[in-house]
Amino acid sequence: MSKKKGRRGISKAEWLETGLQALTEAGVAALTVEGLAKKLGIAKAGFYWHFKNRDDLLRQLLDYWTQELTEVLTANPEMLALKPKSRLIRTAEMIIDYELACYDMAIRQWALRDAGAARAVKKVNRLRLNYVRKAFSELGFKGEDLEMRTMLFVCYHSWESPMFPEISRKRRRDQIAQRIELLTRK
Repeated sequence: MSKKKGRRGISKAEWLETGLQALTEAGVAALTVEGLAKKLGIAKAGFYWHFKNRDDLLRQLLDYWTQELTEVLTANPEMLALKPKSRLIRTAEMIIDYELACYDMAIRQWALRDAGAARAVKKVNRLRLNYVRKAFSELGFKGEDLEMRTMLFVCYHSWESPMFPEISRKRRRDQIAQRIELLTRK
């Protein structure tokens, strides 16, 4: 059986994950129907089961990034039910464990040249900041102190992995409690 016959039925999520990986590896120019189909080992006709065209793929990539890598936390009722400090710790753990920031640099780079990507980045920033701000606010922080802690948390967890790739996942996870303790100390 050929590889192409063996890879029928590629899901939309598989196309989108492959697209995000290609974006991270080589930028938005690498997001071609042919290139993605080749990476998936199928004929490019399978692309059209899920997407109208390349522009539709690009729009859906941004929606997927927003939903699957941000709203998975920010709109999660179980996360929102946690006490604020526990919520911050669990959020940091999930970002590391599920690599929720792994595409952030590539998307943000794309947003420098594309208005649609820039709008998605602005939306994700707002979702993340509001989610984290709520936890710090519940802990009693206000004004500039609240904003500083919120921005530090969001920036650190968005950039830690690409900035310090030599630090193991285990070590990153081991440092979470200490980092949250610093940020929540009054």
